[in-house]
Amino acid sequence: MVTLSVWPWESYGNLKYLLYAPLAAQVVYSWTYEQDYSRALWCLHILIICGLKGLVHVLWSVYNNMLWVTRTLRINPNGVDVQQIDHEWHWDNYIILQAIIASMICYMSPSLIMMNSIPLWNTKGLIALIVIHVTFSEPLYYYLHRSIHRNNYLFRHYHSFHHLSPVPHPMTAGNATLLENLILCVVAGVPLIGSCLLGVGSTSLIYGYAIMFDFLRCLGHCNVEIFSHKLFETLPILRYLIYTPTYHTLHHQEMGTNFCLFMPLFDVLGNTLNSNSWELQKKIRLASGERKRVPEFVFLAHGVDVMSAMHAPFVFRSFASMPYTTRLFLLPMWPFTFMVMLGMWVWSKAFLFSFYTLRNNLCQTWGVPRFGFQVMSLFLSTPLENRENRVFYRAFSSVLQYFLPFATQGINDQIEAAILRADKIGVKVISLAALNKNEALNGGGTLFVNKHPDLRVRVVHGNTLTAAVILNEIPKGVEEVFLTGATSKLGRAIALYLCRRGVRVLMLTMSIERFQKIQKEAPAEFQNYLVQVTKYNAAQNCKTWIVGKWLTPREQSWAPAGTHFHQFVVPPILKFRRNCTYGDLAAMRLPKDVQGLGTCEYTMERGVVHACHAGGVVHMLEGWKHHEVGAIDVDRIDLVWEAAMRHGLSSVSSLTN
Repeated sequence: MVTLSVWPWESYGNLKYLLYAPLAAQVVYSWTYEQDYSRALWCLHILIICGLKGLVHVLWSVYNNMLWVTRTLRINPNGVDVQQIDHEWHWDNYIILQAIIASMICYMSPSLIMMNSIPLWNTKGLIALIVIHVTFSEPLYYYLHRSIHRNNYLFRHYHSFHHLSPVPHPMTAGNATLLENLILCVVAGVPLIGSCLLGVGSTSLIYGYAIMFDFLRCLGHCNVEIFSHKLFETLPILRYLIYTPTYHTLHHQEMGTNFCLFMPLFDVLGNTLNSNSWELQKKIRLASGERKRVPEFVFLAHGVDVMSAMHAPFVFRSFASMPYTTRLFLLPMWPFTFMVMLGMWVWSKAFLFSFYTLRNNLCQTWGVPRFGFQVMSLFLSTPLENRENRVFYRAFSSVLQYFLPFATQGINDQIEAAILRADKIGVKVISLAALNKNEALNGGGTLFVNKHPDLRVRVVHGNTLTAAVILNEIPKGVEEVFLTGATSKLGRAIALYLCRRGVRVLMLTMSIERFQKIQKEAPAEFQNYLVQVTKYNAAQNCKTWIVGKWLTPREQSWAPAGTHFHQFVVPPILKFRRNCTYGDLAAMRLPKDVQGLGTCEYTMERGVVHACHAGGVVHMLEGWKHHEVGAIDVDRIDLVWEAAMRHGLSSVSSLTN
């Protein structure tokens, strides 16, 4: 009997969806070779209902993760972490089970699949279904649910799996063992079958009840109190007819009360009603207009491109919990996502994207509704007559909203508004991501600090830690490096740091003026370690490349075999050289005691964030009172790195071919 706690297709992974194939095959076969379409039509109905059931859960998940809408109404304030997402990964097993059982019923009872005998609507059928649901499904579920909780063996083997999710979520609703879902199939199936056997069933009834059943299950697990307390004060009887998200969340928290399916009436009759159910529901609703907990730290991020926007937790939380990669099957959603992006550009402002907790510090990511468009434009050009027969490539031709002249002011207004809001509510540190601190845009955040000298929130670009991560990835004993993007903010800091340690830095730049300016910042005895070069062939014998400017395949070809490419260029360079290794963008792994982290930051691994994000976290944990904007203070690089190590952050250096 213990086998009923395991799904038969548990080891199949995503291949489990092939179990729908016989239904699809039946539809195609019947419409092609049979004159009676009844069986095919019912198989099609089963497939459509399964799809709608999945859509109900996805839409509830979307709503749950729209934190800028739901945050003030959340019942359990904690975040859903990746461990819970993994635990609930196969939440839709029950839909496959219901499809199998429904198809078996159709094949075993031919009378039930005669579509011409079932009308589109029948009012008597609705009445019969409600009666059967109230008199059979509700009491049966209540009794079995309560019995399982009170029997240690049954609870441990068949129901504890459902309760392992610490924070209720719509996907939690369907995440249960095989036995529990077999019971739910009986609970949900009898009213439908009973109505049909009584001769009052209808197509609308089947669709409506199947979808509403899942809708109410998701509602109970959504962790967002959507009902107004005034509704129950105006119509007190509703307290006994429909449960609320707060009502069911109390069951997950205390587990000894509130066992009902949808109707608290049965908890009243069974004396298992949690006395705090309605008071807590009212308290949450009344507190929705009050200021919630203020985050100690905010990371101000921005969109990268249209496809990666679908990596957001309020779109697909499962994808958001893994490093971003392009999924071609999402391409049909591109036009809709693009239209949403345009709407955000016009009407939206910075919004709450995700959050986690670190040592009782609330850390949030806010999103600026601006994107960079990255268009893959790999193409060949015809060689010029006066050159050798070579192939020239250009890749990742990027057109960024951040560099459109007419968009600059609007973007800075968005960033400034976010900083001022953070300052107003009492945020301690706000860290600017990638393009939000672009030198050409706002001088690495200097614009805002100078404009608002009385800011209490500390504005941080995080590039000091970014430089520290890159520098600590360079092996000890390296005597020479080749640096592109050499006169950028990060390039300057890296060059000055390395030359002080006796490392010869080949700085690729065409500007003598900018090179000399940086060279003069170095101590006199180390200035000769900084060498200006203007061509890539100057580095043909150097195996340590630090890349701050995008490299074409031809430019990469100058690196000798065995070269390692360290990089701080966005987007990262493409890995063309098989005889070389490539580092990832500078990043750090958050401490192990981080809680509620359920998303991956773009292409980063789980638990890993960009170094500029980590730099803001360190700034917050250390309690530093200064702004970190503008040029990088080279003298603080080691200090920031040591602080990061002291607080449990770790480097994520990796070599990839």
